[in-house]
Amino acid sequence: MNLRSLVAAAVCAAAASGASAHDFKAGPLTIDHPYARATAPGQPNGGGFLKLTNQGPTADKLIAATTARAGSTELHSMRMEGDVMRMRQVDAIEVPAGGSVELKPGGLHLMFIGLKAPLRNGDTFPVTLRFEKAGEVVVTVNVEAPQAAEPAHKH
Repeated sequence: MNLRSLVAAAVCAAAASGASAHDFKAGPLTIDHPYARATAPGQPNGGGFLKLTNQGPTADKLIAATTARAGSTELHSMRMEGDVMRMRQVDAIEVPAGGSVELKPGGLHLMFIGLKAPLRNGDTFPVTLRFEKAGEVVVTVNVEAPQAAEPAHKH
């Protein structure tokens, strides 16, 4: 293998490891792959998603989230009641000791209300998460295009 091939392989390996390393720590909590879905121009709200894993011996709670990209950020749940989708603000999202919780489309999520600009595929923006015990951590949210298999939800 020549030097050019070695350098190319090293660059590819570094890029791949950086692309997959999209997690953050707050005490015993790991925040994995924070992302938001791209929004249409004029769409006032958007959803944020991530996975929280608690490797500690006691439960913790996500109690708030903030970002400068929106007028406010709320913690929400979404569920179907018969044929009607119900979205509700929740006070906190519990992260069990030794367990995890996933904020995902169609379930628990962050609600970015009053977006100051559309969320465009490929953008990133900071969100501050506040936990009852682990304190605050700033995560980088990646904006991604919706997946074909996801249900379309209007927020």
